[in-house]
Amino acid sequence: MANCNSITLQSPILITGAGGFVGQNLAANLAAQGYTNLLLFDKDSPAAALAEYAGQAQFVFHLAGVNRPTNNTEFYTGNADLTAQLLGLLQAAGNKAPLVLTSTTQAGNGTDYAKSKEAAETAVFAHGQQNQSDVYVYRLPGVFGKWSRPNYNTVVATFCHNVANNLPLEIRDPAYPLPLCYIDDVIASFTGVLTGCTPPPAAGQHMGINPTTTVTLGQLASLIQSFKQNRTTLALPNMGDAFTKKLYATYLSYLPQSAFSYPLTMHTDERGSFTEFLRTPERGQVSVNVSKPGIVKGNHWHNTKNEKFLVVRGSAVIRFRKVGDEEIIEYKVSGEKLEVVDIPTGYTHNIENVGEGELVTVMWASEPFDPKNPDTYFEKV
Repeated sequence: MANCNSITLQSPILITGAGGFVGQNLAANLAAQGYTNLLLFDKDSPAAALAEYAGQAQFVFHLAGVNRPTNNTEFYTGNADLTAQLLGLLQAAGNKAPLVLTSTTQAGNGTDYAKSKEAAETAVFAHGQQNQSDVYVYRLPGVFGKWSRPNYNTVVATFCHNVANNLPLEIRDPAYPLPLCYIDDVIASFTGVLTGCTPPPAAGQHMGINPTTTVTLGQLASLIQSFKQNRTTLALPNMGDAFTKKLYATYLSYLPQSAFSYPLTMHTDERGSFTEFLRTPERGQVSVNVSKPGIVKGNHWHNTKNEKFLVVRGSAVIRFRKVGDEEIIEYKVSGEKLEVVDIPTGYTHNIENVGEGELVTVMWASEPFDPKNPDTYFEKV
């Protein structure tokens, strides 16, 4: 079998369907990793280019296919027939390059789409046996991520696009289960095969993507809609959940270019301003505090809430006094040398602007402010 360790950054790598969702992500990631000889073939490429590339390629990613034709015969010409054509060109060139084929978890459901993909799979498995080539046939669930086309590739792309653009969602069956995998996990698996000599599976065995997550359409819609609300609530999604983190990244890629930014509410008075930036129930709240020269803010203490102060512009003195004691502790800080000052519980504290200009401090609190339970007690340092 072929030795994938022979693949170098200069090796010619053929990607069919290079202009599609998966192909575009694969080509961009390989180029970013330093691969310099990508043979990109797409529906707009000259037909003769496929034969030329098939003779040169040292690795083949066959991603091209048809999933939304104008008539069902295009399933077979765009999936089964194109695969057979590519395999024939490889064999005619005596090319034993390893080959990755993308198929679908819908295989076996009896549709023309599934049948055309199954025919492509069968041809690739036979090619591997006859040509003594390593073949990797991936049956992919719904793939989501950046650059996926709404109303074409996946429901995730459609939902993200619609929510980001204030368009309604059409949900026929909220309980419908939807298996999904993330584009970066797909690309990581592909590049692992390319660079790491992942052993090919046994003859006729398919490959999948790990992790794959199953959600209902209703859950998917609710989660994506919550992302839009976060700009008002300032609450970050649960970044501890891998699926939510990947879905949020996908949602942001569908924002209109005019909507990348959003305003924050600045609470201003004669002393300066205080602006909350973001909050999470698990990891607290981040705010930006601006103080005018000579202003002292704080003079309070907390039981459980703890904070971190980071002065990013100006000069300040942060003072502490343990509740019940008389000793005052001072820390002089400035934006000239960034350092974090922890605010321990049980210490009343304040921060004074001792500079000539505005003092800008980034403040983190271990819990979002709750007016019903502020855990804040006034006492001068």
